[in-house]
Amino acid sequence: MSTYDPAALECLAAIVEEGGFERAAQRLNVTQSAVSQRLRALEAQVGSVLIVRSRPLKPTSAGQLLLKHTKQLRLLRADLERDLQELAPSAPGGSREDERISIAINADSIATWAMGALHDLVRQRLPLEIITDDQDFTQEWLRSGQVLGCVTTLKQALRGCKMVPLGAMHYVAVASADFARKHLPQGLTPHNFRDVSFLSFNRKDDMAAEFVARTFGLKRVALNHLFVPSTEGQMRAVSAGWGVGVMPELLARGPIADGSLVDLVPGHFLPIQLYWHCWNLESELLDALTEALKATAATTLVT
Repeated sequence: MSTYDPAALECLAAIVEEGGFERAAQRLNVTQSAVSQRLRALEAQVGSVLIVRSRPLKPTSAGQLLLKHTKQLRLLRADLERDLQELAPSAPGGSREDERISIAINADSIATWAMGALHDLVRQRLPLEIITDDQDFTQEWLRSGQVLGCVTTLKQALRGCKMVPLGAMHYVAVASADFARKHLPQGLTPHNFRDVSFLSFNRKDDMAAEFVARTFGLKRVALNHLFVPSTEGQMRAVSAGWGVGVMPELLARGPIADGSLVDLVPGHFLPIQLYWHCWNLESELLDALTEALKATAATTLVT
């Protein structure tokens, strides 16, 4: 089996993660010509093109395999670093800026419970990179080998990965008190939901439509959307009276209690089950990530 140059593998990863040769060269502190040379040498060794020169740049299937291998090597080095720190606590850390441990987490989990789960690991100098996406699509980052784990709504584990149930996040439909009084004095009903705008993360986000469909027993729902790609931004937009937000109950609980937000369909919520998927490898670091997420989810999410 071929042995691949770690510098060339990290070069491939830098091109994909940074989205181009120039930024990869800046990150690796080498010339752009050196980046191109390393990639060409790696492609010659593999016997296949590894990067599709498109906008944005994308790894080929062979490139994805090598990218996953590079991430696994990073994980092994991070495990070694943790073990060495335990044996020699005064030794300087060896984690490099360009060798980050990447995981994908949906924006609502980042805004509510996930950051607390990762706090202790970050304090232990874990070189972490959190990638955010819609909870229905974070698994694609794991599938492509760009992250070692993800929080997702998908239950079926990928080949070579393991899955851990985390619990459910409950979502409620809310609006500012002024907006509700002016536009929805009777609350949200099957007859008026088309008259108002709903805040959504992006065009992939179907949370609001799913809430309305389930709550009112409808098969198909067409909504007026305003797109704000941030959970905290959506909360500010809802509070400012932009429209209706289907928000995590964990975030909306306080504003509902103090009267600044109104629960538009009291007693109704949309439960979204979340799962942690990660590579099925023997790794103390991966185990620590899994246990941290499980422990925090157990005290925060609905099981």
